Amino acid sequence: MRGVRGATTVEDNTMASVQKAVLELMTAIEVHNKLDPHEIVSATFSVTPDIDVVFPAQIARSRPNWEHVPLLDVQQMVVKGGLPRCIRVLLHINTTQEQDEIQHVYLNGARNLRPDLNCAELK
Repeated sequence: MRGVRGATTVEDNTMASVQKAVLELMTAIEVHNKLDPHEIVSATFSVTPDIDVVFPAQIARSRPNWEHVPLLDVQQMVVKGGLPRCIRVLLHINTTQEQDEIQHVYLNGARNLRPDLNCAELK
């Protein structure tokens, strides 16, 4: 089992903006890791307090083959100077890949959260 991290930001606290960001992030994680949703053990989403229009897990659950993935939403702790309007995710997946082969995905305003781990964005 391995962990896959990802994060993104939204332009504003609207359903459309959050939905677009979550779907873009989940697609990028799946593509970069050649991930079959049946291999996902669980996913935990966190959001900053300025995002409150929808649960990211609700959006993720709408993706093909995600209906049985255990999902959890939590609120990110508040840290002065922290990145606003940010959605983070930690997936636990069953895989034979080594940890250094996992492709973590950071998009939009979250690109610089972990530049040492961030894989290239989708073209």
